[in-house]
Order: sequence, then structure tokens, then C-alpha cells
Amino acid sequence: MNKGTRKPVVAWLLACCALIFLMVVVGGVTRLTHSGLSMTEWQPLVGAVPPLNEEQWAQVFEKYRQTPEYQKINRGMAVEEFKSIFWWEYFHRLLGRSIGVVFLLPFVYFLARRRIDASLARRFTLIFVLGALQGGLGWYMVRSGLIDDPHVSPYRLTAHLGLAFLIYAAILRTALELLSPALAPPQARFWRPRVFAGSLAGLVFVMVLSGGLVAGTRAGFVYNTFPLMDGHWVPQGVLLMQPWYLNFVENVPTIQFDHRLIALLLALLIPTFWLHLRQLSVPRRVRSAAMLFVGALAIQVSLGISTLLQGVPILLAASHQAGALLVFTAAIVVHHELSRL
Repeated sequence: MNKGTRKPVVAWLLACCALIFLMVVVGGVTRLTHSGLSMTEWQPLVGAVPPLNEEQWAQVFEKYRQTPEYQKINRGMAVEEFKSIFWWEYFHRLLGRSIGVVFLLPFVYFLARRRIDASLARRFTLIFVLGALQGGLGWYMVRSGLIDDPHVSPYRLTAHLGLAFLIYAAILRTALELLSPALAPPQARFWRPRVFAGSLAGLVFVMVLSGGLVAGTRAGFVYNTFPLMDGHWVPQGVLLMQPWYLNFVENVPTIQFDHRLIALLLALLIPTFWLHLRQLSVPRRVRSAAMLFVGALAIQVSLGISTLLQGVPILLAASHQAGALLVFTAAIVVHHELSRL
């Protein structure tokens, strides 16, 4: 693929990344405003049209009144209050549909005009399939809160968040490879920093999954002190559940403690990685990418601590979720730059 052909493809992919970034932020706000269960049906096509008159609003609201969330938490809610949470979930779903259209139509166009080769076509097809699965997984998550428990499953929420990050990573890495492809096979002397960078990207992803469990179990609303947790470095009851491994995915003190530990580990490893690169003879763009990585981490840690101490206000919590994607982006960029050397 020549340079002239690559430019529109890269622009398309980066636009998709920007939309997914917005989707992650809106998804966070939807969760924080308890809006996710306001739409009780999944209609991928006709669901794109919202209620248009008071009669339709009354029908949608009546369906919501049959849900556990209304009956156990929001009993007595007026239809005007319902509209405020409905619109967040509606916008979240509409944005998901928009991402599908923005990805699919240019893909078909580039494929028809032979601007992408067979290997890229297969990759983009896989990404589109993952995007369709993400939509289904989102509804599978919402359904878990429409039966008995007025809260969605933390497992499904974490899987939904994790898949969004994986789709974003696949699109961004492809865009970077097209924007600045490797000019030669990677030099062997840089294999250690490449592995280091790849491991850090993996650890950031684990942190994201940990954050999904924190959100799903509402673990951020307890132990709102830092660095101690209820006056202890290690909170009481971290291994209270049996079998022991359930503590890491269902025990609230353990989930928050693990999230803090992963953040602390990244706060130690990422600056170490940056210092290691400074000792090597690497191009300026690699050092700049590493600095971006450190800076994104510093912002994210600050947002995380502030979110915790302030009792998880919506603006800070949504910014913290966006910060996680910024750190993940920086990790992908650093790894890509090292792969080009």
C-alpha cells in the first residue's frame, strides 16, 4: 500500500478510535448515572428511533416500571426523571450503532476499490465481528440487571469494558502500522525494551479489567481513604470468601485492594521503563512516546486517588475511565515505536 492510499485508511481508523474513546466515556457516565437499565429491550435497527410523543414515552416508561431497578430503587420516579436516564442509555446505544456504520461503510468502499490487501481485509473483518459481538455482549450485560437483581453482573460489565479496549487496541495498532510502518526487521538489541513495553501494555489491560470489577461491585464507594484502607495497609477480610479465588472477583475489599496494588506496580514499572530507555540509544520519537506514557500514568493515578477521596463523583469517575484508555493508548504507541527500530 503506497503512502497516498494509506492516508485515507489511517484517517478512517483514527476516526473510529476517537468514536470508541467517546463510547468508553459515555459508557462510564451511563453506568455512574444508573442509566443502563432504562431501556428494557434490544432492538438493533428500530431501536435507533427514540420515543417521539407522550404516548410512546408512557409505553417505554411502563416497561421500565416492571424492572427490578424501578421496583426496588426508583419506585415513585416520574416520567420526566426517567427521561433523564433514558437519554444517556439511548445515546450510548446510538453511538455504538454509529461506530458500526462508520467502520463498515468505509471498509466496504476500500475493499471494493482494492485499497486494502487481503491480510488487512481479514483483520478488518475480524474487528467488525468483534464489534458485533460487543453489541450483543452489551445487551447480555443489561439483561443481567432486568431479572431479579437491579444491578448488572460485574463479570459481564468487566467483559464488556475489556472487549471495548481490545477492539480499540486492534484498530489503533493497525493505524499506527499503516501510518509509520517498520522500515526493516526489528533489531535484536531492542527486544528487551519491546518485551518490557508489551508486558506493561498487558498489565495496563489487567488494571482496566480490575477497574471493571471495582465498578461492577461498587467497590469504589467503600474505603474512601488513601493510602490506608479503613486505617490498614491491608484491609480486613481480604481472604474472607471460600474458595479463596472468589475473593479476587467478588470480595469488595480485595477487589479495591488489588486495583490499588496494580496501580502501584504500574507507578513503579513505567518510570523504570522510561529510565531504561533513556540509557539506550533510541530515536527522539521513542523517548517522547515514553514520556507520554509516564505523563498519562501520572494523570491517571491523580484522577484515581481524587475519585476515591471525593466519593466517586461522576465527572472525576468518568475522567478516570477516560484516563485508563489514555494510558493504554500510550502503552500501544510506545510498543509500536520500539517495534520499528
